[in-house]
Amino acid sequence: MFKHKLTVMLGILVLFSMVLSGCAAAVPAAQPAAPAAEGEASWWKTASQSASCEGVTIRGISESTPPSNFARETLAPAFQAETGITVELETTSWDEMYNKAINDMQAGTGIYDFVYIEQDIIYQYLANNYLVNLTQLLADNPNLASPDFDFAKFTSFIDNFKDADGNIYGVPMEAFVKIYLYRLDLFNDPAIQEAFAAEYGYDLAPATTHQQYQDNATFFTQYGADNGLELWGTTVQGNTGHASSFYEFFESIAPTFGVYNWGINSENWKATVENGGGMNSDAAKEALAFWVGLLQYAPPEATQSTWDEVAASFAAGRAAQGWVYGENAAWIATDPDRSKVVGNVGVALPPVSEGVMEAAADGSGYIGYYDGGSFGLPVSSKNQQCTLLWLEYIGQESVQADWAVAGSRIVMESTYDDPKVQEVDAKTDNYYTLMKSEGPLFRGAPPFPFHSALREVVQPFIWKALSGELTAADALDQAAAAADAELVNLGYGQ
Repeated sequence: MFKHKLTVMLGILVLFSMVLSGCAAAVPAAQPAAPAAEGEASWWKTASQSASCEGVTIRGISESTPPSNFARETLAPAFQAETGITVELETTSWDEMYNKAINDMQAGTGIYDFVYIEQDIIYQYLANNYLVNLTQLLADNPNLASPDFDFAKFTSFIDNFKDADGNIYGVPMEAFVKIYLYRLDLFNDPAIQEAFAAEYGYDLAPATTHQQYQDNATFFTQYGADNGLELWGTTVQGNTGHASSFYEFFESIAPTFGVYNWGINSENWKATVENGGGMNSDAAKEALAFWVGLLQYAPPEATQSTWDEVAASFAAGRAAQGWVYGENAAWIATDPDRSKVVGNVGVALPPVSEGVMEAAADGSGYIGYYDGGSFGLPVSSKNQQCTLLWLEYIGQESVQADWAVAGSRIVMESTYDDPKVQEVDAKTDNYYTLMKSEGPLFRGAPPFPFHSALREVVQPFIWKALSGELTAADALDQAAAAADAELVNLGYGQ
């Protein structure tokens, strides 16, 4: 504040001398407003007043995740202090979040002024005209365009929330990769290393192949049993009644075997091999058999585990390795109140089949899921201008570092270089560095406007494979046939 006051005083002296010398006409054009001096209204306050937003309450809904909880607990109160606008952010389960948001937007009831838009569902929302064009809304309301907000400051992840003309429909609030976590204390233990090498004939290490991953899983499950430990060799996000298992298989496991975009051929919209698709290909069947086979080396809660339970299992020290959503990496590695493996979390790329890494490097494939989402503004909102201010507020560079530390998410390139983020990076086995350097090897969900409809048709077959009702091969044969039929029903692949 002292530095700002000094700057203001110097500016006044310069202007005064210019007036005295008759050079007042040389004063430069007005620049974006600087932060308000003590006792002055901030830009946010002024903008809120100009849009008659003081005293207004805006409501949103999101999943109960570390990034969303930070927005609710930290950013919302700060925004209210700046603007006089109250933000009520409901954080709930993934299922309830989607159901409530979609029902509200379909009915046009306007319960929610902003909703969480996951990268994989945006295309369906755009197809149904659920969202306000933020690019246009800002252009129509230049008085509400904050000098501290710029779409160009975001990473390329923001491209997931654009239409074909480049208009933006969501302000990114989280982005992270689903990574391979492993226990440093176990993998680096000399006695364990010696025992592993004696049994398998090669050195214990984070897996780079699927066979190595299975060997690790087998070994540590037996190690846990032999030593009376509640320790298993791997996590499995294998809930037999929840969409999370569909996503783990198609967006995390299948790509490591070279099966991309759910095995859907986007040229003719077919899933079955006989029709040119790949959902029931040999590679897909190998992938599903591998993944279902890991259940015997996973904690008993695996078939009830969504992404939340997988993170909790790893944090409790119940698994030696696993695929874990990156939004959990920081707290698992650094929060002793929630994690028993603080200081012992290693981060690596997932194991892949031959040729997959090369395909990811040249852009023809990918090795896993680049997850994340934004907050969007439904057309049914009755407080669009006030909500626009909130979306700009969370899109400032100044709030990103603390958010990244709290939620293991980064949506702006500049955040990687923040000292706070670099400090946590060192404590998380360079998770943020990995995301920055290797992020291009991962990819979000395919741009399917029929995303949720096809998921609902296919996922029961994945559940039956996990429960043992169907073999992996039969499950995918039936899933692919059902997908072909549903795509025709939806008007694709006629």
